[in-house]
Amino acid sequence: MTPIDVEVLIVGAGISGVGGAYHLATQMPDKSFVVLENQESFGGTWRTHTYPGIRSDSDLFTFGYRFKPWKGDPIATADKILTYMGEVIDENDLDRFIRYNTTITNASWASDDKRWAITATVVDPETGSTETVTYRTSFLWMCQGYYRHSEGYSPTWDGMDDFAGEIIHPQTWPDDLDYAGKRVIVIGSGATAATIVPALATDCEHVTMLQRSPTYFSTGRNSNELAEMLRELDIPDEWTHEIVRRKVLHDGALITRMSTEDPEMVKTELAAGIKEIMGEDYQLDPHFTPSYRPWHQRIAFVPDGDLFHAIKDGNASVVTDEISRFVEGGIELASGEVLEADIIVTATGFNLNVLGDIAFDIDAEPMNFADTVTWRGVMFSGVPNMAWVFGYFRASWTLRADIVSDFVCRLLADMDEHGRDYVVPVLGEAADEMSFTSWVDPEDFNPGYIQRGIHLLPRQGDRDPWVHTQNYAHDKEALPAADLHDGSLQFF
Repeated sequence: MTPIDVEVLIVGAGISGVGGAYHLATQMPDKSFVVLENQESFGGTWRTHTYPGIRSDSDLFTFGYRFKPWKGDPIATADKILTYMGEVIDENDLDRFIRYNTTITNASWASDDKRWAITATVVDPETGSTETVTYRTSFLWMCQGYYRHSEGYSPTWDGMDDFAGEIIHPQTWPDDLDYAGKRVIVIGSGATAATIVPALATDCEHVTMLQRSPTYFSTGRNSNELAEMLRELDIPDEWTHEIVRRKVLHDGALITRMSTEDPEMVKTELAAGIKEIMGEDYQLDPHFTPSYRPWHQRIAFVPDGDLFHAIKDGNASVVTDEISRFVEGGIELASGEVLEADIIVTATGFNLNVLGDIAFDIDAEPMNFADTVTWRGVMFSGVPNMAWVFGYFRASWTLRADIVSDFVCRLLADMDEHGRDYVVPVLGEAADEMSFTSWVDPEDFNPGYIQRGIHLLPRQGDRDPWVHTQNYAHDKEALPAADLHDGSLQFF
């Protein structure tokens, strides 16, 4: 089959890819491009996950795109997020650029050809037949996220084969799972567990959240008073979205800073939110007293305190202990207690994947992504004409997707203006002058999925432009102002 030529190829039709398509179509309407997506439709995370209660753990004023006002509650369910993304696609005629059921297997850069060759397998959704298609593109824009959609992370425990019931991972939730009247154990303590437990609680006989160690939870109404006031005053939706967005970012930055400067005060505030629901006499220890400071791992927001209401009402409970082994009727704990269950849900996280599990090579040499050094968290040393969207841990993913989109469009326009075919970040003398660290500083942020996969990720240096700041306040100023011709990028 004859290769298909496009100027830009976007990988993934999730929140980053759809956003990238919008920015490219509006900022550079003369550029030819295509979006390749291996699922049957758009949505990424919000299509992969179908477990009960699936919702955002970031507010939609910042998780939503800056160019499309969010008009609902701050925390939204997956179906509402998919509706919002669908509106972006329909309103901007983006569907014509997206190719679904297309899985990329290889990406090969050839300097002589000055472009990438992308090999993909396309599945016919009606017949199941497949064909191999090759795309050739000048610029590759990786918007596929950073976890493996096909399977979540689930540890192996002794005795799992002995358990008589079903073991489910949230990432592959069966559509026909009947949990009504059943005893359910949810292993985990993060945002996924905190979502699933109250969603199951009203129908199960009982649901237990079994955690090895506690997580910080923030509670509050699933509403935004400022947004409600502005809407009541009939302020235009675009203004409301931007004003509330800035207020959320301001408050988030303050909490992040105080988590470092005065962690005990933040702990006290978080604990007060739980006790407001559970009562002043409720003992937070050991279930809700993490050993680390707030924001060393992500703080999970519980809208309307639904997790704690389920616990207070007796429909759910929390157990903090180590798992000794699975037994026929449930889980035996290190303490010797046996938790009985008909269904066990392993809400234990996901598997990090790097660049969509695609095999990359540059001029016929296999590329090891971990050998590269990041350029402002977007591009990578020695890798031509490629950008990657990697969002924020302590803020919404989409914030970075938007500013990376602006940068990619600016870079492409600069290359067009100067008649350049490709660009490569090159360390040069900086390689001998800098010290290098991992993609994320574990002393600053150390969730399990990052610790498990940090060896797969690029490194960063100790100075601009070779750093991955994970700081929106810095990036929103630094990336638009970045000098493309300071010598760190070489153009050909």
